[in-house]
Amino acid sequence: MATSRKAPKSDSGKRAAASKLADPLKLAGMAAVIEDARKAAVSTSKGPADPTHYAAFVKRLKAVEGKFPPLYEQSYVAPFVKIITGLGAAKFNKILASDPDRESTAGLMFDLGQAILQHGEGYLKAETRGFQEFISDLYDGFLSAEDRRGVKAPDLGVIPPLAKWGNPEAGPYTWPIDAAKSFHVGAAVVNMPPANADRGLIAWAALGHETAGHDILHADKGLQAELAQALRTNLASLGHGLGDYWAERIDETSSDVMGILNLGPAAGIGLIAYFRGLGAAFGQPPKLRSDGPDDDPHPADIVRGYLAAEVVALLSFAGHTAWSKLIAAETEKDRETIVLAGQTISPSLARKAAKIVAKTLVKGKAKALEFHALGDIQGWADSDEAILQAMRVPLRDGKPLPPTPGGKKLYAAHLVSAAVMEALATGQNIGTLQANLIAQLNKLHDANPAWGPLFVAHPGQMRRDYFMPEALRQLKRVA
Repeated sequence: MATSRKAPKSDSGKRAAASKLADPLKLAGMAAVIEDARKAAVSTSKGPADPTHYAAFVKRLKAVEGKFPPLYEQSYVAPFVKIITGLGAAKFNKILASDPDRESTAGLMFDLGQAILQHGEGYLKAETRGFQEFISDLYDGFLSAEDRRGVKAPDLGVIPPLAKWGNPEAGPYTWPIDAAKSFHVGAAVVNMPPANADRGLIAWAALGHETAGHDILHADKGLQAELAQALRTNLASLGHGLGDYWAERIDETSSDVMGILNLGPAAGIGLIAYFRGLGAAFGQPPKLRSDGPDDDPHPADIVRGYLAAEVVALLSFAGHTAWSKLIAAETEKDRETIVLAGQTISPSLARKAAKIVAKTLVKGKAKALEFHALGDIQGWADSDEAILQAMRVPLRDGKPLPPTPGGKKLYAAHLVSAAVMEALATGQNIGTLQANLIAQLNKLHDANPAWGPLFVAHPGQMRRDYFMPEALRQLKRVA
């Protein structure tokens, strides 16, 4: 991660750059972003084939041992290679035969292995490193934020997931740590369709849902059950089965919330654009679905849009009201008759439920978090928004990044959010914008100590704790 820098002596250049920025609230680029997502979704790129020949798989795994930093070598690569070599060909083939659709054990085994092979063999090297830096930043941010003081480390995974490409038909997804640990590895794995390496920029905003959401929430025992019960209690007075509906979808619901807490409104408006693009790709109208079947673990798209608006309303940055209203208005454009698990729900009731869900998950104190709230640990503030705005022009133009406003630390989440907002603001040269984003993420990855020669689990914790106040230290530097 990049280190903070001193602010420039003059801000005239900054004011000039800011004046050139289009307002993302006008969504002039929405149609182009949706089309970019559609093109990525219809791509036939599948990524590397699963290594179904046992001897060849083992040979390739052994060939890349030693190419990872100690953190992943000891906690992920070595344990996985040991498990696979210990299986033997007969048991390996039995796993494949028992899961022909790759939805269970075989799918998990190949995804864990592909993460090793793709990093070790250099598949889409720059894109993979950028992908890895982003999900590492999201995960480490939740574990290392200063506001986490008094909150224990997660019960399971404490190491950021590994990135991999493949399975385009499934879109972005993750195997959380509670699944991955069955192969004795110490980290989850996050998948992206290969087409999203150079198009479909808005899909990157979905990674907050997967990494800051599923992977973190699955790492704390009892957290999701506690949040689900809180939803049942707080929604009970609304009737219409809404308490059960949202509680039974707590995994996806809380992951949406976590994505927005980490990426700000970019994750909320990005969800709408992404689903519209997928609809267009699959021969459906490019709009959010208003029907939420009983057997779908995801809430209906339309109420996810309402939830995003309500979560953004709870963020602390100055523009939260404007963005909340915009996300709600975009959601309303797509609304038809809302049917949730067979129950027809009025728009006003759906909005009221979404508001309660947002407040419960953002503000509610959880025993599993030592009576802290998710919103206590993560959030999007004015300082984050200022960094986002400062990064839009250099990402657009492929220029070196400027000093961060106020000398604040730059994170990968700032860059991804900045790229998404720039794309939504203009819709111009999205492919170039994504390439520039990946280049800058690679520079952050170069400086990430977790991917260096030392055993560093949480780069965000690598800071000095000073006795001398900051104001005095600044005077000493000047003197």
